[in-house]
Amino acid sequence: MAPAETSKKKAKAKPEASPAPVDLAMPTLRREIPRDEVPLDFPRAWVEFADPADEEQVFRCDLTWLTSRWSCVFGQGCHGIREGRGESDGCCTLGAHYSDEDDEKRVVGHAARLTPELWENFAEGTDAKGRIISDVATSGEGTSGNGTPGKAAPARGITMLDEDGDRQTRRVNGACIFVNSPGFAGGAGCALHALALKEGREPLETKPDVCWQLPIRRTYDWIDRPDDTRYLQVSIGEYDRRGWGPGGHDLHWWCTGAPAAHQGAEPVYVSYRPELTELMGKAAYDVLARLCEERIATKGDRKVAPHPADPAKKADPAKKTNPAKKTNPADKTDPAKKPKAHKKS
Repeated sequence: MAPAETSKKKAKAKPEASPAPVDLAMPTLRREIPRDEVPLDFPRAWVEFADPADEEQVFRCDLTWLTSRWSCVFGQGCHGIREGRGESDGCCTLGAHYSDEDDEKRVVGHAARLTPELWENFAEGTDAKGRIISDVATSGEGTSGNGTPGKAAPARGITMLDEDGDRQTRRVNGACIFVNSPGFAGGAGCALHALALKEGREPLETKPDVCWQLPIRRTYDWIDRPDDTRYLQVSIGEYDRRGWGPGGHDLHWWCTGAPAAHQGAEPVYVSYRPELTELMGKAAYDVLARLCEERIATKGDRKVAPHPADPAKKADPAKKTNPAKKTNPADKTDPAKKPKAHKKS
């Protein structure tokens, strides 16, 4: 899984450019988007506003995406990013790259509270005393893990190196080590997610950055003004196939553009309130939420730039105005109060 953009506090560092897309080392042979996904390009409605907490920062947010009805459908029809593994892996097949050392340390700290009852691969990620092994695991994928080629290392552990030497969660049996398979007594899906729910936490506290941020994409760009000043533009939008880098076009399926995943009871800005607040800060999220609410409240049956994967809204016949009964507001004078015409003298 591609590394996530850094946390809100990293935004204060004022990056010089947007993070480069990550090549997933997947085949780059292009194929047509599956029939159950909408095209990648379509009209979108964006809004910009100054960050209430930072005068040098401006948020640029995709209202088309944030007011869409996308929701995670893992275990409820998800086809997965790799064919044949949707039910078991979803988007967790590739493992998760850590965004930085702090991200890894945080995940390791929470993983230390996992038990065999919550985590199917407990024995693969811990030592004989049940302690998390964060050292890089051995070379070769499978139950023996991945690591530095040609170098002996522990037979177990939660971390591996990708082909570029970057640290990520280890893959076991073809998926992230933290993924529980269907039928596991502790529940299918991410063990770190299950841990958060069990402890009454938000999943963003326990999971790697890239995992809890998906499918929100945050990018940075320095914008130069004509008066020789500049500001940091922070874009909040949809993490579509292209967000994965060149290999994203070859994912078996991706949910953000799939109508099957746009059946949520709440719009994204509501269902992802904790994640968006973490990415933007509370003050900025409050502004975003108000703008989203205004968009929804005023859209009627003529919503500008709706997400094409959202269910089509049918007009309510009862609300339609009968053209024959349309009147000019200027003609609403009460006939009884109409001024009489003056007679010529």
